[in-house]
Amino acid sequence: MKKFFASLVAALLLIAAVNPVSVKAGGLLISPGPADVTVYVTIVNSDVKLAQEPIKVADIDGDGALTVNDALYLAHEAKYTGGAAAGYASAQSQWGLSLTKLWGVENGGSYGYYVNNTSAMGLTDPVKNGDHVNAFVYTDTTAFSDKYCFFDVNTVTGNTGKNITLTLSGAGYDSNWNPVTVAIAGATLTIDGKATSYKTDADGKVTFKVTEGGKHVIGAVSDKETLVAPVCIVTSEGKDSTPKTGDNTLMIVGLLVMTAICGMAVSVYYGKKEYEK
Repeated sequence: MKKFFASLVAALLLIAAVNPVSVKAGGLLISPGPADVTVYVTIVNSDVKLAQEPIKVADIDGDGALTVNDALYLAHEAKYTGGAAAGYASAQSQWGLSLTKLWGVENGGSYGYYVNNTSAMGLTDPVKNGDHVNAFVYTDTTAFSDKYCFFDVNTVTGNTGKNITLTLSGAGYDSNWNPVTVAIAGATLTIDGKATSYKTDADGKVTFKVTEGGKHVIGAVSDKETLVAPVCIVTSEGKDSTPKTGDNTLMIVGLLVMTAICGMAVSVYYGKKEYEK
């Protein structure tokens, strides 16, 4: 009898391993996928709504795969007011599963989405641990002139006040409509949504620094074209040791005062010597 129950338990465990139990969340049947699959989701609607938000991905649509659709749905479920039911929707179309609502915007399907800065073929494209999923709402729904762009790195960690160099590139097409990457020149760098005096050069490069410690969202805007805001997360450590204009002035004044004091001390010393003679 003991052998029978042991065999029964082993069989049940095998069945559970082969057919994992599904659970419901948000009214949908969610099947667990591979453990610890986290992707980083960025969503742009004119400006950045989510910046590389870490999302643990599960198979929310039960198709047996972890996809762009799963990542975007769960990002809305976690971060959009009212959850995915209020902010996100997809539906089958002649092109397969397609977006019908992104970050609460319904514009007839004018959206874009990229995986690791490569245009996705569809919402059913697979994602894996560590991938970056970037989705955006087109602001130009007629000519679709919004240019998807990205920095050469997703994150930077360094000391506050030290120079950081990034390269900004954009998605484009050659004369045969093959996808190419082009440098974005003359773009203005933004730090935490605020424009700075830093601009990209002809090669898309820009060197800048942050003056406060902590986490900062770096982006870019242009007065020449409509950019889909790129995102680089800069985490700076420590305090800015770069002398400020005011610091230099105080330093100079301090040196002058010390020089004067030293001069007075020398004068008093030699005056005393002369007196003693």
